[in-house]
Amino acid sequence: MELSERKITILTAIIRTYLETGEPVGSRTISKYSDLNLSSATIRNEMSDLEEMGYIIQPHTSAGRIPSDKGYRWYVDSLMADKTKQIVEIKKDLEDKADKIDILLQYVAKLLANDTNYTSMVSKPHYEHKKIKFIQLTDVDIQQILAVIVIEGNIIKNKLINVIDEVDKEAILKLNIILNTYLQGLDLTEINMEVIAKMKQQAGAYANILSDVLDVIAETVSEVDNVEIYTSGATNILKYPELSNHEKVSDLLYTFEEKQQLAKLIGDKCSEDESRGIQVYIGDETPVESMKDCAVVTATYEIDEGVYGKIGIVGPKRMDYDKVVGTLQNLMTQLDEIFKKQL
Repeated sequence: MELSERKITILTAIIRTYLETGEPVGSRTISKYSDLNLSSATIRNEMSDLEEMGYIIQPHTSAGRIPSDKGYRWYVDSLMADKTKQIVEIKKDLEDKADKIDILLQYVAKLLANDTNYTSMVSKPHYEHKKIKFIQLTDVDIQQILAVIVIEGNIIKNKLINVIDEVDKEAILKLNIILNTYLQGLDLTEINMEVIAKMKQQAGAYANILSDVLDVIAETVSEVDNVEIYTSGATNILKYPELSNHEKVSDLLYTFEEKQQLAKLIGDKCSEDESRGIQVYIGDETPVESMKDCAVVTATYEIDEGVYGKIGIVGPKRMDYDKVVGTLQNLMTQLDEIFKKQL
């Protein structure tokens, strides 16, 4: 005799109820527990079949049933199969979104909030080494030049530069040579006044165009350094009485909405000797004032060398640390595999 869908539902209900109460489970309890809309008599018949099949036993006459070793084994194997299936589905969802980093990270934030019942935060990747890979100027028409700046990490910035006088192709070639000679391979933070002065001197009459290109580079630096953070499950904090104080809730929700302070937790640049593993902040260890009654667990993901971001989970101090750390470690492994495939 095989386990029908009805028998599986009833067996699951018996095992879960027994795990919660430690008491033998009767048909009336199951009729209230499950959504089968079956009579107690019908459920008793199904339970008799399950007992005959060895999944449940009756400890003594007139008592309800409890799981047998075979029943426990079926339950554990089912849980493991469901968990494996869930992990495969999650990984597929992550891979489907891997080519769109924004969508992927928003999905990760939502996934973590739903899975942990806490609040999640995910920062977009930072670029520790913002080196210039290439600069290309191209004439669009007699009054405009297109500047294309490519920075390590495949950050591309395009900008149309207006010019008063027509710039011939020879002058554009000269500017391209100057820009790439002095700036190619240079970290954006290494562009100083001495370098700029030398470039302008060689550019001569076209120094103003070079200045416009440097302005575009400065804009790119600003955009790269601007931390963007995705959050999800902010209202989950309302589920925990110790955080439900009106003033505390308001401050926390404002922090998640405004996001600027979150950079103190997951937006700051990692020092070279800082661990890229799991970091746990409890109470006063948290650098954000509105989270002093919370616990925060963060982990760092790395897309490529020097390209990283952070993921954080915020909850009460009595959070399930084991589950949170395990979830983050598993997620980091999956993201690492996905990002390697994209390289």
